[in-house]
Amino acid sequence: MKNTKQNEYKPNPSLKPLEMLIGNWVMEISNASFLPGPHAKVYGKTSFEWIEEGGYLAMHQGDRNTGNPIATWLISRDELKKEFAIFYYDDRNVSRIYQMSFDKGVWKIWRKANGFSQRFKGIISKDGKTITAGWEKSTNGKDWVHDFDLIYTR
Repeated sequence: MKNTKQNEYKPNPSLKPLEMLIGNWVMEISNASFLPGPHAKVYGKTSFEWIEEGGYLAMHQGDRNTGNPIATWLISRDELKKEFAIFYYDDRNVSRIYQMSFDKGVWKIWRKANGFSQRFKGIISKDGKTITAGWEKSTNGKDWVHDFDLIYTR
């Protein structure tokens, strides 16, 4: 017979700082070279939810109606480290691993890879309802160029 008290699953306490992300967001992409013009914007859906009873945070992103890639981000971290790890996969068959920090209203994501490094910085509004962010990219890890801007709202 199982001891249910001993087998109860508790949410991962190392993910507590990410609680404010839980829920549905509208994502606005702008200032991107892949959009049809300099003032073009694309809107999509983004949601964050606990999976495995709080063991991981999943970010689901995209909307087939807008042409945005459908992407899933699985976020967790080693309880002894400050940085988070992200496993990313999208419907273009792109698979990546990122590092992430989330502290004092600043959300950062980065990836160092030969030929294509990326970094993201988002500023979270005081009321927690808007995240203003942008991505940069680099082919050599030294010279960075703007990739696109994002605004998440709820």
